[in-house]
Amino acid sequence: MAEAGRHDDTGHTAPVRRARMAAACVMAWLALAPGVCAAQAGAERQDPEAIRATAEAFAREQAAGLPGRVEVAITAPAPRGLAACASLEPFLPPGGRLWGRATIGVRCLGPRPWTVYLQARVSVTGTYYVAARNIEPGETLSAADLTPRDGDLTLLPVSVLTDPAQAIGGVASNRINAGLPVRGDLVRAALAVRAGQPVRLVAEGPGFAITAEGSALGNASAGQPVRVRTESGTVVSGRAREDGSVDVSR
Repeated sequence: MAEAGRHDDTGHTAPVRRARMAAACVMAWLALAPGVCAAQAGAERQDPEAIRATAEAFAREQAAGLPGRVEVAITAPAPRGLAACASLEPFLPPGGRLWGRATIGVRCLGPRPWTVYLQARVSVTGTYYVAARNIEPGETLSAADLTPRDGDLTLLPVSVLTDPAQAIGGVASNRINAGLPVRGDLVRAALAVRAGQPVRLVAEGPGFAITAEGSALGNASAGQPVRVRTESGTVVSGRAREDGSVDVSR
């Protein structure tokens, strides 16, 4: 009579052993497969840190010319799950500005394009100027009227003055209380010409210079247009000069 099957020491036949070995192999593969798949999927996804770093580097580069010490912080993490991209392009949205709270865009230029927007905080620590005393309208400002302060310029009015030369010699157009920032919209250039003032008209060209006398019909700071009535009664237009004359060259 033929042998039904060879037994090992455990009493199992060869077919049973092979079946169990096959099952063990399948179970091992199933245990490893999720990790393998996850690794493959991760390789096909964009690293969010690379997006953040691209946006931050762009902001630092673009803000390099600002008047002060610039600090940039991306305030929200980049999204996950985007398709991997070998060519990232940062940009500012239309009307965007790297000042205070800002939005920075990063787009993928690869075959599976996408665009994301990251929120950032751009601070600029620099020197600005405050009024050293109460300054009344019409007063001419001098260096003694200005006190330097250091702070985050992005938290101050946009027109705050960061160069004393922007104010010295200017005239206060409004009251500026002591300790308040001196803003460009509160200071106007000193008048070079006043209405009714006698002025000298100057016309210059290649090889010639002509002068005449007249009377200003309005107020003007240096570089501003002003009308002048000549001694003959003719009204001409020109631009005021710092020395009080009026350039009528064409």
